[in-house]
Amino acid sequence: MAAEQQVAIVIHGGAGTIKRENLSDEQEKAIKKDLQAALDAGYAILERGGDSTQSIIAAIKILEDSEHFNAGKGAVYTKPGKHELDASIMRGNDLEAGAVAGVSYTKNPILAAEQVMLNSPHVMLAGSGADTFSQLKGLEQVKNSYFDTPARYKAWQEVETKTKAKNADQASQQDVLDAEFKFGTVGAVAVDQNGDIAAGTSTGGMTYKAWGRVGDSPVIGAGTYADNRSCGISATGHGEFFIRYTVASDICARVRYQKLTLQQAAQEVIMTELKAVGGSGGVIGMDPKGKPVMVFNTSGMYRGYKTPESSKVAIYGDE
Repeated sequence: MAAEQQVAIVIHGGAGTIKRENLSDEQEKAIKKDLQAALDAGYAILERGGDSTQSIIAAIKILEDSEHFNAGKGAVYTKPGKHELDASIMRGNDLEAGAVAGVSYTKNPILAAEQVMLNSPHVMLAGSGADTFSQLKGLEQVKNSYFDTPARYKAWQEVETKTKAKNADQASQQDVLDAEFKFGTVGAVAVDQNGDIAAGTSTGGMTYKAWGRVGDSPVIGAGTYADNRSCGISATGHGEFFIRYTVASDICARVRYQKLTLQQAAQEVIMTELKAVGGSGGVIGMDPKGKPVMVFNTSGMYRGYKTPESSKVAIYGDE
């Protein structure tokens, strides 16, 4: 391992209106415990010489299995009262990528995204085809009700009541934000001893989404991007903005072509460009030397990082 190279991992569990008054002490402790467990699992792989792809998968699986985040077990409800999950993964050494959108029965969508990357000629599979593909690859399948949680159902009921009162086809953005309080998408970015970067993102999407809506999380270049020549990024927030502004790839392009630091590039995109047009959310990122970045324009973001020198998990903007 080169002297200047260090292994490191950074994770997020969503960004949005995350304030102390919205979380009990028990919720806060439980969320931080799961964030730390994800960091520890991902870092342990890096520490023993494993690759960055397996590191981020280990971290994201733990977050998918936790009901505290809008991914896997804690996924939000669609308008019909079901769950449709999205995920993507990308390798920075060869720009290979895989994604799934609208899966309903695959327990860990990040594993399905990995299988698309490794064992198909495609980058993205969607809907029932993606579930069938993951089943053929031997991934664990569950009933859609496995993803149910009381908190997400309560949010769905709140939006349903307001939407029906307005006799609308789809929920308003504000009604969704009022019910959710936060964007709970999860993601991880890591760099291994070879200097290879990998990034991944997983989400349950947006509460009360209709018509097969797909956000930025499975879109390579919007919610996820990795390139050893610049950086790795995983995003969380209002997906429509992240798609239109190709947030993840834009940040990496600024690093590569404008020679900005990753921190500078992320600040420009998230705090200036997105904020100016009303785009809410944040990103985590990693540069090739293993320096983590966490930037968000909301009141909080579930986040954490682990390097050989330090480890931290945080929730609120002033931490």
